[in-house]
Amino acid sequence: MSQVTKDDALKIASQVMHPAIDRNLVDLGIVKDIEVENDNATIIFAFPFPNIPIADQLISSVQFPLEKLGLKVEYEITTMNQQEVQAFMAMEQAAWKRTM
Repeated sequence: MSQVTKDDALKIASQVMHPAIDRNLVDLGIVKDIEVENDNATIIFAFPFPNIPIADQLISSVQFPLEKLGLKVEYEITTMNQQEVQAFMAMEQAAWKRTM
């Protein structure tokens, strides 16, 4: 049985950076919540709009490290509310990775 806690799972998720924005997925609000019970984790992903092209990549980037710790990971996908979208867009604009 895994001894991974919710705090452990959130710490791992907070180390996953968005590939185009210099912020982690927890700060951006994409990882909205993680629940851990026994060896099961449920992650709630909130995206700013439906059908984002990199959704699978973002989900996998959180899912795989948790599975390596022995958790069975399930996830739910939702869309951010207007306030969350505004916060996301402000962080995106401030931290967009500029490439030369």
